[in-house]
Amino acid sequence: MADLKKCLENLGFSNVMTYIASGNVILASDQGAQEVRQDIEAALPKVFKLDSELIKVLVLSQAQLQAVVDNKPRGFGKLPDEYYSDVVFLMDITSVQAMPIFNPREGVDKVWSGDGVVYSQRLAALRTKSRLSSIVASPMYKSMTIRSWGTVTKLLALVKAAKTTG
Repeated sequence: MADLKKCLENLGFSNVMTYIASGNVILASDQGAQEVRQDIEAALPKVFKLDSELIKVLVLSQAQLQAVVDNKPRGFGKLPDEYYSDVVFLMDITSVQAMPIFNPREGVDKVWSGDGVVYSQRLAALRTKSRLSSIVASPMYKSMTIRSWGTVTKLLALVKAAKTTG
């Protein structure tokens, strides 16, 4: 993640901060989201040895991330000891396109369509019976990235904190 941070700083982004080792980055830029995305997608294969040349980067503004949190289904993420809650972020596909590949198991999984996301929740006691992992077999999975609800809310808090200090 330190190398990723350096790469992004070298691209001219400021206030670059990484969060956990899964590609989460907070940064400041005067560019629009699409421009930021294109710059990062072009740079990563040049700087890092990757398994694939196909790189998709998701860039969200603070307002977009706030909307993901604000528009969550009722009760989503409220009982972390009882349910594993994840947000499946979509890139270049809509939730209407993505929903058919989800095959929730009755009594285990619940999924909800959102704006640019799919909210997924699994009953913790039956998590090994969840069908969430079956989405990996779909070609659409290359247009998705999954973050736990805890990660999503922590990223939003970090973005807000960076905005007030940066």
